[in-house]
Amino acid sequence: MAATEIRPTPRLVVPLVSASAVFCLLVALAILFLFEPGRYTFYPRCLFHEVTGLLCPGCGSLRAVHQLLHGNVIAALHLNALLVLAIPAGVWLLLRQVTWNRRNQTQLVVLKPVWLWTVLIIGILFGVLRNLSFAQSLWLAP
Repeated sequence: MAATEIRPTPRLVVPLVSASAVFCLLVALAILFLFEPGRYTFYPRCLFHEVTGLLCPGCGSLRAVHQLLHGNVIAALHLNALLVLAIPAGVWLLLRQVTWNRRNQTQLVVLKPVWLWTVLIIGILFGVLRNLSFAQSLWLAP
């Protein structure tokens, strides 16, 4: 009688990966909630800003998430409006994927190339606009 190899089914592996990802996200959010990014030096610094002095599309994201976790939506919008406005779309995509997984449909979230190009162009435009002189008055720059 030949020994059969026992392999875990994908249904057992996916919840473990998801649980560890959720745990890591919760730990990161707890750290962001407890330690303000502007006051502690263990947070990463933006290399693009350090080298060029310009703001990248992600500058202010950690401080914006910190403000969101404390319920300060207006302050978060001022720090990084693109991130705050993108969160609902990300949550929607995540919930859509979770719903498909619960229904045993293995389809991954498929984004059309036009959506990916649109997100890229919006990110580049946001990065350019927040470095112009009027950006502070439009809440594009922190």
